[in-house]
Amino acid sequence: MLELLPVHAVHVDLVGTDQPDAQQRQERYVALLSAEEHARMARLVFERDRRRFLLTRALVRTMLSRYAAVAPQDWTFIANVHGRPELLDRPAGVPDLRFNISHTEGLIACAVTIGREVGVDVEHVGRRLTHDVPARFFAPREVADLNAVPEPERDKVFFDYWTLKEAYIKARGFGLALPLADFAFRLAPPSPPEISFEPALPDDPATWQFAQDWPTPVHRLGLAVRRSGPDLAIRIRQVVPQV
Repeated sequence: MLELLPVHAVHVDLVGTDQPDAQQRQERYVALLSAEEHARMARLVFERDRRRFLLTRALVRTMLSRYAAVAPQDWTFIANVHGRPELLDRPAGVPDLRFNISHTEGLIACAVTIGREVGVDVEHVGRRLTHDVPARFFAPREVADLNAVPEPERDKVFFDYWTLKEAYIKARGFGLALPLADFAFRLAPPSPPEISFEPALPDDPATWQFAQDWPTPVHRLGLAVRRSGPDLAIRIRQVVPQV
């Protein structure tokens, strides 16, 4: 059954990699994959990686088909020069669907919108960090703000910054080719995150909307979307990909 995706909205669907209902549908998900996706999955050594790959592809294919009269197995994709997957051919009558995917230990996310740059990142906050990671990847102001956080909370707040920075560079489509120190986030909850740019990175902070969520107690989510005018409506929900 088709669902209307409003032009001024972003929908984010999440699936747990250990979700029993999703695991029971794996044979049906395999049938959705292209020959190239089958080959990529076969090259993965570990079962957990194959399961995550399969669920990721099933999620994006079935989610796109929720908003267009295209069978999940009929979507074709291409990766841009920095590795971001995009739709290769958009059938006539299909809206300009844009999507972005992210996965981490235990969780997969897919964000879909119409005609906008969008990026999503999910991270498991139990991941071990080394002390030099912020200095290597954050802007100086972010490092200073993070160091001002009480030490017991610092690792968790690190992922507030990390998921937002990942979401922004994924929305831009450049990956790590975009210097992470050339933009900085200011966090002042409950206000939304704000971004600023160095002169070397021309962009307009007013055109970006950012959102954060805790979809589970151990997963942090960051979302970035380009918009003009008022903020967009954002829907985040847990699903089981339906074939």
